[in-house]
Amino acid sequence: MTAVTLDDVRAAAVRIAGAVERTPLLESRTLSRLTGARVFLKFENLQFTASFKERGALNKLLTLSEAERARGVIAMSAGNHAQGVAYHAARLGVRAVIVMPRGTPNTKVKNTQVHGAEVVLEGDTLAEAARCAHERAAREGLTFIHPYDDPAIIAGQGTIALEMLADAPDLDALVVPIGGGGLIAGIATAAKALKPQIEVWGVESKTYCAMYQRLNGLPVEVGGDTIAEGLAVRDVGELPLAIVRERVREVLLVDEATIERAIVTLIEIEKTVAEGAGAAGLAALLAYPERFAGRKVGIPLCGGNIDTRVLAAVLMRGLVRDGRLARLRVSMPDVSGSLARVAQMLGEAGGNIVEVQHQRLFGTASVRTPEVEFLIEARDREHTEAIIAALATRGVRVTLLQ
Repeated sequence: MTAVTLDDVRAAAVRIAGAVERTPLLESRTLSRLTGARVFLKFENLQFTASFKERGALNKLLTLSEAERARGVIAMSAGNHAQGVAYHAARLGVRAVIVMPRGTPNTKVKNTQVHGAEVVLEGDTLAEAARCAHERAAREGLTFIHPYDDPAIIAGQGTIALEMLADAPDLDALVVPIGGGGLIAGIATAAKALKPQIEVWGVESKTYCAMYQRLNGLPVEVGGDTIAEGLAVRDVGELPLAIVRERVREVLLVDEATIERAIVTLIEIEKTVAEGAGAAGLAALLAYPERFAGRKVGIPLCGGNIDTRVLAAVLMRGLVRDGRLARLRVSMPDVSGSLARVAQMLGEAGGNIVEVQHQRLFGTASVRTPEVEFLIEARDREHTEAIIAALATRGVRVTLLQ
């Protein structure tokens, strides 16, 4: 393994200057009140490809020899690394082949193709895609650009820490998402060299926590569905692992519901879109507020490439989770005006009816007492409970459906 130093990160910053965005670092007063920490967000979702991955990809491309550029490059990626390589390879006139797992979101496949790369969908996992990429690299003489286990990639990602500490030198901690480990390795390298007392914390999904398992001597057992596909890596890189062992305080695990909550929170409060991996840092603050209370915490919003259909579902699930969207089952007598009267009661209690389903054939206790399901919008969970109570006091039988 080749060590990565602060000088490497600084050299990368000079190399990529002007070709990637110097994204803003902004304090969020609302998130600070919500979490109990002073929260500073680094908006890497504002990069041209909406991800920090551009930094490492460009740094790696600029370190290639003329012969290597002439032959072309190949990468395997679930999406953001692919877009970074494709975009900057096209800028530099370098042929790029990208191998992506077959389950990669359509948004990321399309956006990679838009940048002019040749996209190959192969394998069900990143590991299988990597095997295909290595085979093709050997067959065609292409240079393989690893998404995280490469010193040039790590140095490029570390430029984020240079910018964060330049803008907010008094940060106490950085909370960084972990997929393969390239981002946190680069950030930890630069941050700990510039400010030895700063703490760097990692964040992984509970379903994909290879770094946590490796650090704690556990067998690596990961897998399953996750909204944070950028974190869905079956094992971390050996170089990032060595750096994390030395420079990272701890790796925290967050569940899917908390990642979803973080995505919704960023949209509602900061009016910014983050994908699952991009929101993982905030998810850690929401899950472990006691670890960061009263401290100045920097969080990179490392990506914003989320499928619009998935985003819509996350937002709706957030409304349900907060009690702002509720489904009520109401039993009522089969007489004229019953439905109108219940609808009026809901309106008087402050509920907004979104959808009505009238059930006469299935699941009803009696043909004379049909059931109606109302999907209603309320202010919060307490308001939903107040609406149910208001109907109950007027003799209406209501069941809240979970």
